Amino acid sequence: MAAAIPETFYISHGSPTLSIDDSLPARHFLKSFQQKCFSTKPKAILIISGHWETSEPAVNAVSGPSDTIYDFYNFPEQMYRLKYPAPGSPDLANRVKGLLLKSGFETVHVDKKRGLDHGAWVPLMLMYPEADIPVVQLSVQTNKDGAHHYRMGQALRPLKDDGVMIVGSGSATHNLRNMIRDGRKTVDKWAEEFDSWVKEALTEGRYEDLNKYEEKAPNAKMAHPWPDHFYPLHVAMGAAGENTTGELIHHSWTHGTLSYASYKFAAK
Repeated sequence: MAAAIPETFYISHGSPTLSIDDSLPARHFLKSFQQKCFSTKPKAILIISGHWETSEPAVNAVSGPSDTIYDFYNFPEQMYRLKYPAPGSPDLANRVKGLLLKSGFETVHVDKKRGLDHGAWVPLMLMYPEADIPVVQLSVQTNKDGAHHYRMGQALRPLKDDGVMIVGSGSATHNLRNMIRDGRKTVDKWAEEFDSWVKEALTEGRYEDLNKYEEKAPNAKMAHPWPDHFYPLHVAMGAAGENTTGELIHHSWTHGTLSYASYKFAAK
């Protein structure tokens, strides 16, 4: 019987260059994840990536090693040679589908061919480089809202008792058009205000405010012109359960606007 995993996680994966760039503090944080954040080896990992958008929930159910999807363009050649052949888990995928259906989600698709996109394999390659833990990926629905993804997380809570680690992978702020590329170390005020609001709301357990972040948070549309990289947070938050709060486990910035804030959700 696998040990239960009461915690859930939200990882900001930022740029795909996280896979190779040793100057990024977030890379070193993820490489030390087992030593500093979570030493128990999960039985399996369910990862929700902002890079898989579908109109209805979908899970991948790969038999054998997962393909590595290079869903980025004009990056250094060495990045296209990286592999993360973690095994899939059709059993876990079907369990995810069953839990969502049981909780009132009307349609859940199972994709038997899709591998892992870089929102999944880049952080996992650093966290669990052996690629020996089964991984299943769950999509986000950008046609829905934060509360929808929070309910998805709530439905998936029982997985934690089975030793499944639930990880949301996105970016705490994600406005690629407003990145600062001139080398300045300062952080834009709008990004800092949004990032600080998220931290305060999570550490106080104000999940309902996060579910309505577009109304409640300062500069919400500037921080996330498109919600794909924020909704994985809502799934991790919902899966955490009642009487939990978010704990900031890493914080760094690149390009003056891109926050690598990452959180662990655990009992108060």
